[in-house]
Amino acid sequence: MNRFSQEWFTIEEIDHETIAISEYGHWEQTHAYLFIGKETAALIDTGTGIGNIKKEVEQLTDLPITVITTHCHWDHIGNHGHFDLIAIHADDQDWLEAGLPISSEFVKSELMKEPFSVDPPPDFSLDRYQVFTGKATNIFNDGDQIDLGNRKLEILHTPGHSPGHICVYEEDKGYLATGDILYEGTVYAHYPSTDPVALANSVHRLANLPGVKKILPGHNRINIPVEYLGKFDSLCNDIERNGALKHGTGLHNTEGISLLL
Repeated sequence: MNRFSQEWFTIEEIDHETIAISEYGHWEQTHAYLFIGKETAALIDTGTGIGNIKKEVEQLTDLPITVITTHCHWDHIGNHGHFDLIAIHADDQDWLEAGLPISSEFVKSELMKEPFSVDPPPDFSLDRYQVFTGKATNIFNDGDQIDLGNRKLEILHTPGHSPGHICVYEEDKGYLATGDILYEGTVYAHYPSTDPVALANSVHRLANLPGVKKILPGHNRINIPVEYLGKFDSLCNDIERNGALKHGTGLHNTEGISLLL
């Protein structure tokens, strides 16, 4: 995998037409993914908004861009305002248009929860930082297909972390972009807006997808084993058998992944 840093963002090639754009300088280590087709391109999430991801995308492709939103949390929609075409699942649409049910002060405290390990862009200002709100140009439902031109993506509704959380599956390549349903580290399902049972059902669905060859997670290390899907599914099953698949039961661990309920 080719990898190089462009100040705030780090660019990593998954293959010549699939590129990760990462913010390793922020404690959340958020990833966006650019899928380039023959006619159009899709950008899965837009990061924290600390740096302008559109400038990076424009150096990677000159095709029209549609932003695919895995979910409407602030650290995944930070650059949505730089793009004209924005798609989101119907169940997260209200958050996109009206704003998240949390204060801007809380978002800023989370944004600065830990010091940056890389200097932010010189034009970044915490005082001016705002969570994006705006209209979507396309509303997803489960099973929708996106044709980029000789490249097809499927939208999978995977609620739990948020009501309208989606994953993006490219069957031909076996790529699965998992957003915040699965990544190495602690997956969060303890907020009032989360649903532990729905999350476990979503994990089970993903674990039974045929042909997954590569996971593209929303945070932390990119190269995580596909076997994490099965391990996380087993963890959720164990939690459910123990009657603990509900808010307030704390941190549950398996190899490489934790679930906070």
